[in-house]
Amino acid sequence: MSEYYNNQNGEIGWDDAIENDSPEFEVLPEGDYNFRVVKFERARHPGSDKLPPCNKAVVTLEVSDGVHTGLIQHNLFLHRKTEGLLCAFFTAIGQRKHGEKLNPHWEQIVGASGTCKVGIRPWTGRNGEKRESNQIERFYEPDTPAQQNFMQQNAGYSAGKF
Repeated sequence: MSEYYNNQNGEIGWDDAIENDSPEFEVLPEGDYNFRVVKFERARHPGSDKLPPCNKAVVTLEVSDGVHTGLIQHNLFLHRKTEGLLCAFFTAIGQRKHGEKLNPHWEQIVGASGTCKVGIRPWTGRNGEKRESNQIERFYEPDTPAQQNFMQQNAGYSAGKF
């Protein structure tokens, strides 16, 4: 599935034919999942009621629990208000130990893996229809009881491999 998102030179010309539909979107059940970073983009958050303008990393995570697999796009805001969330992500992928200071190695996050908790976020579409999408609720530190329990339930999991 991730090959769809790894095409770096896939620009389509104005007169080129198109044929490949997007992968079907399916909301995954809430729960703990292995993840692997399959895409990373630098972007800018324009600001909102909760957070002023700042840089953000947009990461696409391929998540799997051994039964369900899907892609989730997740924003990592580069702001002091969300520094704990950045720390949690880099701890989950093994670039950082809890409580340690880190200058992130952004160029090394594609291919990195860890475990996370996936939730469901309800939202309202443009036509007023009720919809749902997945969101990352938290990243687990390696070797925490939650991660060890998940690894025992999904015996094929190896840290750093997907």
